[in-house]
Amino acid sequence: MILSANPLAQYKSYEKDINKAVLNVLKKGSYILGDEVVKFEKEFSKYIGSNYSIGVGSGTAAIFIALKALNVGPSDEVITVSHTAAATIAAIEMTGAKPILIDIEPEYFTIEPEQILSAITKNTKVIIPVHIYGQASNIEKIMTIAKGHNIYVIEDCAQSHGATFNGNKLGTFGDLSCFSFYPTKNLGAIGDGGMIVSDNIELMHKVKLLREYGWGKHFVSEIPGWNSRLDEIQAAILRIKLRYLDKDNKARQNIAHIYDNGLKNTEVTLPITRKNASHVYHLYVIRYKKRDKLQLWLKENKVLAGIHYPVPIHLQPAYEDRLENRCSLNITEKYCGEILSLPIYPELSKNDTNTIIELIQKGISII
Repeated sequence: MILSANPLAQYKSYEKDINKAVLNVLKKGSYILGDEVVKFEKEFSKYIGSNYSIGVGSGTAAIFIALKALNVGPSDEVITVSHTAAATIAAIEMTGAKPILIDIEPEYFTIEPEQILSAITKNTKVIIPVHIYGQASNIEKIMTIAKGHNIYVIEDCAQSHGATFNGNKLGTFGDLSCFSFYPTKNLGAIGDGGMIVSDNIELMHKVKLLREYGWGKHFVSEIPGWNSRLDEIQAAILRIKLRYLDKDNKARQNIAHIYDNGLKNTEVTLPITRKNASHVYHLYVIRYKKRDKLQLWLKENKVLAGIHYPVPIHLQPAYEDRLENRCSLNITEKYCGEILSLPIYPELSKNDTNTIIELIQKGISII
């Protein structure tokens, strides 16, 4: 069986180093916010090109805490996309703010900047562009819109570790940026974890307070806060994997290149990389009108392809008829029935990649 994602294979790639790092933490006896977290925060900042990074418990917590650091609350609106993981919306609603959902660009699956303009009101406080699948949003245009309207930007970089726009890493454009270290991510923990990144020292001081009960001095809460801490074991694992992130991203890009060449003359629509950007292919997402039949065909032939995401947020039972969208979501609604995520991870072999291509070519001819 060829899996859609395979975090176990990555663990095995770095098993010796990871086991040594974990054992070192266990022997130290310091398991929460110790040296490993501090070192990882510094190393991640250096990698991204930011001044400050603060580790938290998950990517969802990262967005929530970032919003709270900007004082987002019940009277505020936050603009984002419906084509995203539920985590983006859940984090907004946890603050009491109102998510305003808009459509995506048809070429890139990312937030449509022109619709942002039509969705802005006097209550708009934050825009959250999601750099989905490893692809950059049109972040410079989004920042121009935000600055012109005195609106904050939080980059959702949960799927874009190491991706760039105009030579700068994603996560360095917004007022705050949020990363997830869920195990299947390009930089994945063996458990949950997240990071908030910024160059703004005042905001990051607040983030640091918010992640641990608002404590400045131990047991003294300066502001109301929460418990969302990146633990030492996950930080130690992530420090190992960060060393290999560029290599692993290159492997993903090589697999994507094989897919591009093998599927370019078929009926499927292939992903396009934005000009002046690098794509790190957290997911390789094609479009095909008979998507469900193709997915079933692949499964019958022991290839598990995923769907990210089959139901837009605004049409899910928890949110339908409750969230407000001020623009047409036609692209989002159309694509949810066509998108298919092909297997992609650094350890996927060339033979398996070519097998998938051959199966797609054959499947298209018979389904």
